[in-house]
Amino acid sequence: MTVKQKTLAKEFSISGKGLHTSCIVSMTFKPAPINHGFKFQRVDLENKPVISASAEFVVDTSRGTVIEDRGARISTIEHSLAALTGMDLDNVLIEIDNEEVPIMDGSARHFVEEIEKAGIVDQDAEREYFVVTEKIVYKNEQTGSEIIALPDNDYSLNVLISFDSTALNNQFATMNSLADFKNEIANCRTFVFLHELEFLLKNNLVKGGDVDNAIVIIDRPVSQEELDRLADLFNHKRVEVKSQGILNNIDLQYDNECARHKLLDVIGDLALAGKRIKGRIIATKPGHRANTSFAKIISKAIRKEDTREKAPQYDSNSSVLMDVNKIKE
Repeated sequence: MTVKQKTLAKEFSISGKGLHTSCIVSMTFKPAPINHGFKFQRVDLENKPVISASAEFVVDTSRGTVIEDRGARISTIEHSLAALTGMDLDNVLIEIDNEEVPIMDGSARHFVEEIEKAGIVDQDAEREYFVVTEKIVYKNEQTGSEIIALPDNDYSLNVLISFDSTALNNQFATMNSLADFKNEIANCRTFVFLHELEFLLKNNLVKGGDVDNAIVIIDRPVSQEELDRLADLFNHKRVEVKSQGILNNIDLQYDNECARHKLLDVIGDLALAGKRIKGRIIATKPGHRANTSFAKIISKAIRKEDTREKAPQYDSNSSVLMDVNKIKE
């Protein structure tokens, strides 16, 4: 069955605070022509440079995915890209007036809601897929991260997370089709361990952090006095620890919300491969570094596939060179 490329029916805008920079950011998502893909445009910079959402431009993955091209940088892009992919879009131009995508509530929910309001339209071109035909593996022995792609008729994901923590040890999440993204994955929020927060603050990160845009996991004994000091750091009302080891400012939406959020991140980061994937992704202990490294592997395979399709091939029956594209027609 032929699937058409899709874009937004109309533009929409969204604004909020950057997680690490605390800058106030406005973004406008606009319809884009066929074969455009996802691109960011820094409208606050001279000449308004455009940065393609491509794995080749990844420059940092320490606390989010950052891309940069010719000095123009965009950070924390994974949730917005997950929303675009999860809502079955192909071509969107994203205008942004600062260097970091707003964190919103730590999930992709707000992006998905605005996409639904704007609407989605088919375009006059067929969608191109990267079809997984054989096992593809990325493994990092040092971190224990492993991502595998296997043949499948749809884009599906299995994600296992594992931390050396009694508060959050092993969790598993699965998505059998992108059709499940909106209801099962999009609203799952990012998470952080308590011991990480002060380190991040001291290293000039999470300046725009708020205990309302992340699940804070308490992974060590902590006094109420220390929790009060934490709340004060984030200008938040006083908090306590729930029995399941998280702050009482939010309720978990799923027992495995953390694993579901990691699945969301995988979708967003793998959008950097450049084509929609048709295959099953099995990710163990994924993170932005592992995800984007795997996206680079897929991107390289796509380039090889495209080069092979465009190259002339030899037809032994007629003893002439034939163009693959003409053969397909």
